[in-house]
Amino acid sequence: MNRQRSFIGFIVAGAIAVLVIAIAGFYWFFGKSPANLIGSTSQPSAAIFVSKLSPVMVSLQANPDRLQALEREEELSKLKTSLFAKSGIDYKQDIQPWLGDEITLAITTLDIDRDLENGQQTGYLLALATKQPEKSREFVELLFSKRALAGANLAVEQYKGVKLIYDNSQPEQDLFAGAVVGEGFVLFANDPKVLRDAINNVQAPDLNLTSSLEYQKATKQLPKGGLAVAFLNLPIVAKWQGLELPEQLYNSQIISLALNPKGLLAETTFLTSSEIVPTSAPLSKPVGALQYIPASAGLAISGSNLSNLSNSDLAKLWRQATATIYGSEEDVVSRLAKPLVDIQKRWGINLPEDIFSWVQGEYAIALLPEKEQTNPHWIFVVEKSEGVEQGVARLDAIASSNGLSINPLTIDKQKISAWTELITATKKSDAKEGASFSIETKVRGLHTTLGNYEIFTSDLETMDEILTIKDNSIIDNPNFQDSIAAIPLPNQGYIYLDWTKSQNFLERQVPILKLVEVLGKPFFNNLRSLTVSSYGTETRSLKGGVFFKLHNS
Repeated sequence: MNRQRSFIGFIVAGAIAVLVIAIAGFYWFFGKSPANLIGSTSQPSAAIFVSKLSPVMVSLQANPDRLQALEREEELSKLKTSLFAKSGIDYKQDIQPWLGDEITLAITTLDIDRDLENGQQTGYLLALATKQPEKSREFVELLFSKRALAGANLAVEQYKGVKLIYDNSQPEQDLFAGAVVGEGFVLFANDPKVLRDAINNVQAPDLNLTSSLEYQKATKQLPKGGLAVAFLNLPIVAKWQGLELPEQLYNSQIISLALNPKGLLAETTFLTSSEIVPTSAPLSKPVGALQYIPASAGLAISGSNLSNLSNSDLAKLWRQATATIYGSEEDVVSRLAKPLVDIQKRWGINLPEDIFSWVQGEYAIALLPEKEQTNPHWIFVVEKSEGVEQGVARLDAIASSNGLSINPLTIDKQKISAWTELITATKKSDAKEGASFSIETKVRGLHTTLGNYEIFTSDLETMDEILTIKDNSIIDNPNFQDSIAAIPLPNQGYIYLDWTKSQNFLERQVPILKLVEVLGKPFFNNLRSLTVSSYGTETRSLKGGVFFKLHNS
């Protein structure tokens, strides 16, 4: 039974689209931010309508019409037109005059009637702030009168002083309900029961989200001037997905979006009742290992101390998140980190045991994608520390056990160890003479010492690029410098993705990404790079951010 195909579906889609397109896209089209485009400094007011058992609540805390820069590309206009096309509603005439500075969408309940025999019927609530209550009441009346003319059976109900209007349809048909509550909000839901619950939540404050201690702790993490915020109750999100998590460390997550002079910063905090102990000391500046990563890198990961990575709180978060989204950690790793999976299979190694265990100092990992190649070139830089020499010897032994030879090479007077394989190539020749053969040497990997770092690469060309890098490393790249400048210090390092260089490679690894790009075309067309980092010093929360930099910013 599907009760979610009504007009509420268009509004839900529109609310999400406003968050994704209007916020994430407008700023970088034109390289400057309107001075008056500042979000709210407080938590979403509509949280009083949302149950504290809600798995997800998302709020835009600015009027969409203040994002006027998008109008030049007509993205927002197209969104408004398509959103209300089937309803006979004119956005500019019927909604714009009264729409305020908050749009909140929440999943209020996993099952509206709590009857498992008829399937799970998720409850959706949309709250629109109104600055002119009378005009918003006129809109609700107009909306439902148009539905009545289209053949819907309407019902009007007074519930605890609030007038509810909803389709009095058969259970197998679409349901849709609306109401204006007080002087502040217009509510829409996919069932009148959802509206009644929302009103109950206001009148019994201990039921609503603002009374949740977890939510109160989360909202204290919100920065000032955020344009959007999302709150997730993680155990209930997992239940919504029908998953039993093998490990539950983090209880909730809050995400905020805010404009930055160079782009958009999405900050997130995961909260837990357990004490979080960092695996390594925070870094006050980018690691020196990045000086050996070429500016041509499409992906660069840097930090310090991989030896305890599998037991870190960040790793526990990864396992919880991947289990919630994909059902298993192995599935997402095989999709998103295929090059690492391929390396492990080809070499017969276990990354945590054979490599990460002896990396206690700085490190940098990079991929250098090329359009004509399926597999990108790779670089691994590790600072010399106790155990590194033995670790390198162990990798040499693994290479030897896989049938590779360890040969010394010299490039520009730099001594290099190469893992090589002899391959027999057959050439066609005259039938009387028979086939001819040639022996080719294939390089499978190299490593060398530069300064206080041991450097591993996939091929000779990449090693040569490192040896001649001079002032063309990623640390000298202005785009990289702008991106890490948006991330607070100290932090645990960076994951930097140059979208323009990695797009083709990522699309091959994750085919569904092409569909995501189509849905978020204004954003992805202008995306230049994204940078991820973990920071913060509180013992019961894990804080991090993602900085999106687009062209012209």
